[in-house]
Amino acid sequence: MNVWTALLDVLIILAAAMVLGGVFERLKQNAILGYLLAGTLLGPHALDLIPNHEAVRALTELGVALLLFVIGLEFSWRRLRSLGAIALGGGAFQVLVTTLLATVAAVMIGLDARPAFVVGSIIALSSTAVVMRLLADRAEIDSVYGRNTLGMLLFQDIAVVPIVLAVSVLGGDGTLSQIHWAVARAIGAALLLTGTLYLLLNHIVPKILRSREATRNRDLPVLLTMVTAMGSAWAAHALGISPVLGAFVAGVILAESPFATQIRSDITPLKTLFVTLFFSSIGILINPVWILEHWAAVMAMVAAIICGKIIVASAAGRLFRASPGHSIATGFCLAQVGEFSFMVAEVGRSGGVISSDLFELMTTVAVTTLMVTPYLVAAAPRVAGFVDGFSSKGGRDRSGEKQWSGHGELPPRNHIVIVGFGPAGRQVAEELLKEDHPLVVVELNPRPAAEAAALGIPLVVGDATRWELLERAGAASAKAVAVTVPDPATARQITAQVRGAGCNTLVVARSRYHRYAPDLMRAGADVVVDEETEVGFQIASAIQKILGEQSPSDEG
Repeated sequence: MNVWTALLDVLIILAAAMVLGGVFERLKQNAILGYLLAGTLLGPHALDLIPNHEAVRALTELGVALLLFVIGLEFSWRRLRSLGAIALGGGAFQVLVTTLLATVAAVMIGLDARPAFVVGSIIALSSTAVVMRLLADRAEIDSVYGRNTLGMLLFQDIAVVPIVLAVSVLGGDGTLSQIHWAVARAIGAALLLTGTLYLLLNHIVPKILRSREATRNRDLPVLLTMVTAMGSAWAAHALGISPVLGAFVAGVILAESPFATQIRSDITPLKTLFVTLFFSSIGILINPVWILEHWAAVMAMVAAIICGKIIVASAAGRLFRASPGHSIATGFCLAQVGEFSFMVAEVGRSGGVISSDLFELMTTVAVTTLMVTPYLVAAAPRVAGFVDGFSSKGGRDRSGEKQWSGHGELPPRNHIVIVGFGPAGRQVAEELLKEDHPLVVVELNPRPAAEAAALGIPLVVGDATRWELLERAGAASAKAVAVTVPDPATARQITAQVRGAGCNTLVVARSRYHRYAPDLMRAGADVVVDEETEVGFQIASAIQKILGEQSPSDEG
């Protein structure tokens, strides 16, 4: 293989991805769709401008390992626990039930058990890259359904590793006992790799990089990152297990090192490069002619996957006491087939578990669901509001009606209602308690609710976007309502609920981003505390205070 020819192919596909990604962003779509289209247009099934596309795909395999390495860097049990039970419990429910139902459906239409399992595993995974990008752009990550979506996606990212391992094992021929031996061998190799990486990254490398000379060199953490990511992938391959598994384990171990923050920052440009190559190489696999010939099967499967994943993810949300609206909104966000599904499909094809036609079908279906995802995520908050409004009027939802008083009964009137008891809500409560103001807290999550109860503050546990909860907290007779939730859409909805009920109470709302402050005012807030403006004031005040304390001699 001519290295310069391969380099030219990479440059061509990156340039096309940059142009088409920019076009899609200008059209208010996700740039990843542009990357996919770039690969499709340049691939062998269209213009065929990348004859050496196998070299590009070889690079993307390394990119996938690097992507799992980065996910490992972000992963921690503390972070998973902070997202609540829905991350572990809801994520596990969603992955297992989706895999099971899709596998059964595939068997019913004539597939054997092994390819049916691969199909189920492909469908179970959603797109962290696309969904989190869309939620971040819409400032909805801090919404209830945004946090639920993040939790389930994080669990799916972790589940990729055992799924790839399982599909790899299915690709081997042999009896049941030989398969068991292969699994045991893979587990043993994984434990050996984990132990070796733990010893190196927690006991040997830190001693080297903490020396006085090493700490002055910013290049060494970058080199550590690349050696760890690529070395762990190579070691896993040498041991006969998935390189993705090795990279993920290395990332998890390195996340606990003192260099983790710097490493996350340094690796971001490389992650962008390899993610772009990954999606573009997936586009290369798409055959437009095949899609036209099988469009009915593709559309039917896309519809079945979207509807099925919405139902399963919604059921997971309801199982863990999310409201009907937030549960369905979470389902809308998770209704696509994700980027790691392509990797599972490729492992299944290379191992001979699924045929080329089935591979074509699954990759085509996955790309189609990704193209629909921006519209599903945009519809999620509207669907949540409609469903919760309908269930409230019909008296059907009881998930948010639990009432929990900290000390004594709720004040009858002339109290202050604090909606949300995160860091901002807690600070509000502590300041108001100094003046002996009677308070009531409305909080959805059990952990901050328990913190409010520990302070002796009466509270109502539930979703404050529903008027019944605010009414139970006495919002109609309160002196003031402080809306401290970070999600702009939720804050706007709560403000509108209070004002729409005809209450004359003072409403003070938090705006996390400056651009949402006018929306809160239009919703009926009397005062909007703009976080970005307040941060600017605080920084300027801190600088002025420090400079004012300096003596003329110090300044000289």
